[in-house]
Amino acid sequence: MTEPSSTLNVEGQVPPPTSLLKMIVVASIAAGIQFGWALQLSLLTPYVQLLGVPHAWSSVIWLCGPISGLVVQPTVGYYSDRCTSRFGRRRPFILGGAIAVAISIILIGFAADFGYSMGDDLNKKTRPRAVGFFVVGFWILDMANNMLQGPCRAFLGDLSGGDQLKIRTGNSAFSFFMAIGSILGYAAGSYGKLYKAFPFTKTKACNVYCANLKSCFFIAIALLLILVIIACVYVKEIPLTSTDTIDDEDEVKTPCWGLFFGAFKEMKRPMWMLLIVTFLNWFAWFPWVLYDTDWMGREVYGGSVGDSMFDKGVHDGSLGLMLNSIVLAVMSVAIEPLSRVLGGVKRLWGLVNFILAICLAMTVLISKEARAHRHFLISTGAKDNGPPPNVRGGALALFSILGIPLAVIIPLPDLNNFLR
Repeated sequence: MTEPSSTLNVEGQVPPPTSLLKMIVVASIAAGIQFGWALQLSLLTPYVQLLGVPHAWSSVIWLCGPISGLVVQPTVGYYSDRCTSRFGRRRPFILGGAIAVAISIILIGFAADFGYSMGDDLNKKTRPRAVGFFVVGFWILDMANNMLQGPCRAFLGDLSGGDQLKIRTGNSAFSFFMAIGSILGYAAGSYGKLYKAFPFTKTKACNVYCANLKSCFFIAIALLLILVIIACVYVKEIPLTSTDTIDDEDEVKTPCWGLFFGAFKEMKRPMWMLLIVTFLNWFAWFPWVLYDTDWMGREVYGGSVGDSMFDKGVHDGSLGLMLNSIVLAVMSVAIEPLSRVLGGVKRLWGLVNFILAICLAMTVLISKEARAHRHFLISTGAKDNGPPPNVRGGALALFSILGIPLAVIIPLPDLNNFLR
């Protein structure tokens, strides 16, 4: 699929670049998107186990992310490029995605209450109706997030008017607000008493952990909707009229997925190698992203779902993810100078892959140290107050260091430089 084209005016010409302030306002939507993502990554795996979904099956639920990313983003990009709404090409999709996020978060946050009201037995390990609401909400959330991100980035491209400096500035602003949203989201997730600001969230079917998740989601909905409304009202689009056409007539006649699969036929060997390594990167990242806070609660703190030690570990994991986001934000600014020092983006990309491999291997060592400490406490009859400072510090350091490869691996490298 081709990159989203710049917004055309009624004469078919690319409009001049807009003000930097308007680009920053649009880029700020990334903070609202990433706030919700941070909560999703840090709190939802433990939550779904609280509803009774077996530990191994939680990864199946998370398959919606890659699937929706594969299907939704190309489809939304295709139809957004060709949207002739009087409100513009991007804003209808951005607003629709934000509303879908709000609905999905309500379904997820109140899944336990909805399930209980429909007959779930709280004494049973698995609450099937609550799980059903959770799964539906979770899949809608991932599709809505993917529906939001593509048009936001395309909107920034439209506003740049083809100016390369503006495009880089817009992308940098988007990454910056992503880091801000992550920091705020993980900070909220790491605070265990947030539910006290929303006392109605704690119910018979929803314990303190669940109530805290609801409270975080209320903040996420408010933040996202405020940012989206401000951007959609303040930043106008010139509608694409039916007389505006894409230059390539073959592309006009080719359906969405025809363009998508046709792109693979034109890719050179270096591009294939880049995609294969990216695939392997995500194959390594996925278990960590899925179970990072869960690993902190189970392996580092030695808890089990629902007990206080597990909750402490999850909140500590959220703190680690916040530190990860801070490192990611700093590293994002340092990528370009570091690549020059190392002799190119290819060397930097290779180096961070080794850092990723070492960090993931260190999880085994940290888990063994935490387990040995718990065995020592049992043998001496001492009270377990959590992992010792060196184990906890090592785990938090691991979260932080992983922000370095995350900053380089997630944004696809500059292809013009990388493939030389």
